[in-house]
Order: sequence, then structure tokens, then C-alpha cells
Amino acid sequence: MCEIVPPVTQVITKVIVTGTAAMLLSASVHAGFRPEAVPGGVAGIIVAPAGAPRPEVRYEGRPVLLVPQRDGWRALVGLSLDTPVGERTLDIGPEGQSRPLRFDVTPKDYPVQKLTIKNPKMVTPDPTDVARIDAERKRQLEIRSQFRDVPVPRTDLALPAEGRLSSRFGLRRVFNGEPRAPHTGLDVAVPAGTPIRAPADGVVTLVDDLYFNGKTVFVDHGQGFVSMVCHLDRASVEAGQPVRRGEMLGLSGSSGRATGPHLHWSVYLNGAAVDPALFIAPPPAR
Repeated sequence: MCEIVPPVTQVITKVIVTGTAAMLLSASVHAGFRPEAVPGGVAGIIVAPAGAPRPEVRYEGRPVLLVPQRDGWRALVGLSLDTPVGERTLDIGPEGQSRPLRFDVTPKDYPVQKLTIKNPKMVTPDPTDVARIDAERKRQLEIRSQFRDVPVPRTDLALPAEGRLSSRFGLRRVFNGEPRAPHTGLDVAVPAGTPIRAPADGVVTLVDDLYFNGKTVFVDHGQGFVSMVCHLDRASVEAGQPVRRGEMLGLSGSSGRATGPHLHWSVYLNGAAVDPALFIAPPPAR
């Protein structure tokens, strides 16, 4: 059964973090996080000086994640894979009184991945399944676009399961010879039954069994920063449940459209699917 948390208001409240508190917070905010202003990436932009009240910042009409750092308030802006290359604009300030702040998006090429799916309905669904798929897509868009206005103490994320990174974000996918939407997550090769853990503190906003994603859990980390794990064998949390970083969300499996057991992990910022690898520390040099 689907469990869903109602949408959260997008009103931004004023939060001021100054002095020592801001400096302590900034020390942990970006450990392992690497912004990259490309389609499917994250633009990191200073939008106000350090010690100033938190500004109101929107991208394409949506509020964005703001974190205080030593050099000022930084906006972390999610850029969808279909973001045009070139100049883009942030709106700084209250609606009706905002000023534009421009930034550049640079190109990035993603490779092609060809996969064979045994169940043809997972490539070309029956007409009777299309209505279900459309409804699930709308519900997921609603969940990943919520803006829960709480402080986000850190933006680096823990990999939900330890394993080989098997399919990277942004791959242009071809299923059984037919082009399909690009891969909007990061796959981790793990055996069935592997514990899948929360990549950061948050609140569970959706637990459901979806047509393509299979058994799925969404976790809202705050300010439009959202994780999704799917293809689970089972979930061990409920919608509305607070979770801490490292807490188990469920067990890996191969439910939905999957060629075998693995973890699929998606990360969203201001509603856009972005590359989860940007938020995890790179492996140590050998």
C-alpha cells in the first residue's frame, strides 16, 4: 500500500546563523561534496555575504537549498539533465522585488548503455498499465518537489550500501534496442538482502511499490534535498518516520524494472534529478 506525506508549504522563513555557529556549520557542510554546473549537476553559487540574514533564492520559480559558509550564503541549485547549456538565472529576494543573478551551465556528455530486459512489459507497458505509470510519475514529482524548510547541517551523503558503482548517472539508455529516458540515479551492485541505509538525516515521505521502480522509499533531507532508493526486496520504514544517517530503510532486491539485484539511488534538488556521485567522497588515492 502506498504511504505518502502531504505536501509541505514552500514558504521560506528567515533564519540567521552568524559568528561561531556559522563557522562550525560550514566546516561540515561540504565534506566530500563537489558542485558541478552541468546538466544533471549542481551549481554552487554565493548569494549573500557571511553573517547576513538568509536570503530568499529561487530557480525557475522554486526555492533552493541554502547553506551558510565562511565566504557567505551558498545556493545549491539542482540542474536537470535537460537544462540548456549557457546562461541561467537565479532570482534573489522576495517575489516582486527580486534581482537576477546569472550563472553559466557548461556541457557534459554522458555515454550510452544498452540493456536487455526479459519482461517486455517493462520496456513497452500494456495500455492498461499506462494510467498507473502516469499517476505514479506525478506522485513522485510531487514528493521530490516538496520544500521542507529546516536547516540542512551537511550536504555530503553516505552511500546507502557498500558495493561497486555499476551504472552511473546520466547514461543514455537503450532497452532491447529501443531508446528510453536517461538513467537518473546511481546503481550500486549488491546482492539481494543487503541492508540499504539512509544517506543523511531526514523524514520518510513515500513508501510504495511502483511499476518501474519496484519497492521504493523517499527520504526528505530538507530544503528540497531528497533521496530515493528503489528496487528493494522490502522496506523497513513508514511514511512520516524520522530517520538518521545510516539507519536502515530496507533490503536490496530486484523489484520493478531491474536486470538483477542492486540498489538504485536517486538524489533530487529543487525537484531536479542530479548526480548522486557529487555528494559522496571520492575513493582514496592508491
